[in-house]
Amino acid sequence: MPLKAIALNCTLKSDPSESSSTDAMLAVLRDAFKQHEVEIGRIVRVAALDIKPGVASDEGDGDEWPALRREILDHDILVFGGPIWMGQLGSVAKRVLERFDAFLTETDGQGRMPSYGKVAVAAIVGNEDGAHFSSAQLFQALNDVGFTIPAVATCYWVGEAMGKLDFKDLEETPKKVLDTAGMVASNAAHLARLLKGSPYPG
Repeated sequence: MPLKAIALNCTLKSDPSESSSTDAMLAVLRDAFKQHEVEIGRIVRVAALDIKPGVASDEGDGDEWPALRREILDHDILVFGGPIWMGQLGSVAKRVLERFDAFLTETDGQGRMPSYGKVAVAAIVGNEDGAHFSSAQLFQALNDVGFTIPAVATCYWVGEAMGKLDFKDLEETPKKVLDTAGMVASNAAHLARLLKGSPYPG
C-alpha cells in the first residue's frame, strides 16, 4: 500500500530561504523514509504561515491553519520537526499542538478523532539538553489528539551543553543519527501500513 508523509518544520525562522537545523534533520529522515518506499512530499515551514493562536480548526479571517490541517490529514505519516529552546519545544511547535486540540471535539460516530490511523514521529534538534523532555511533551500531546506513536519514534541531535555548534553545521551526519532515522522510518512505515489496512474500530 502506498503511503504519504508530510513534515512540519517548526523552526522559529520564518524565512524559508534561511537554513535551519530542523531542515537538516528532516532531510535525514526524508532519505530514511525513501528506503521504505515512503515519500515526504512536502516540508512545511510553519513560521512562514499565518497560523492564528487558538484551539479551533478555523480561527477566522486570514488563518492558514485550515488548509494545513487538511493537508496533514491527507497524509498517513506526520513528521513533526522542531528545535529545543530553553530546554523544551519552541513556540511554533506548541502553537501547532494547540490547534490540534480541536480534534477532541471532532469525532465520528465511533468516537474517533480525524487523526485516528495517522502515525506521528519527531525530529528534534538543539545545542542544549532537552530532546527527551521535548519528545515526551510532543508525543503525549499528539497521542491525546489521536495520533499513533510507533516504537523508536524520535530522531534527535543535541550539541555540547552551552556550545554554539548547530546540527546544520556538522561536516557529516553522525552514524547514530542515521541509524536512528532508519529505525524511525521503518517502524513508522510498518505501523502506518497496518493501520491503513486495519483501521481502529473506535
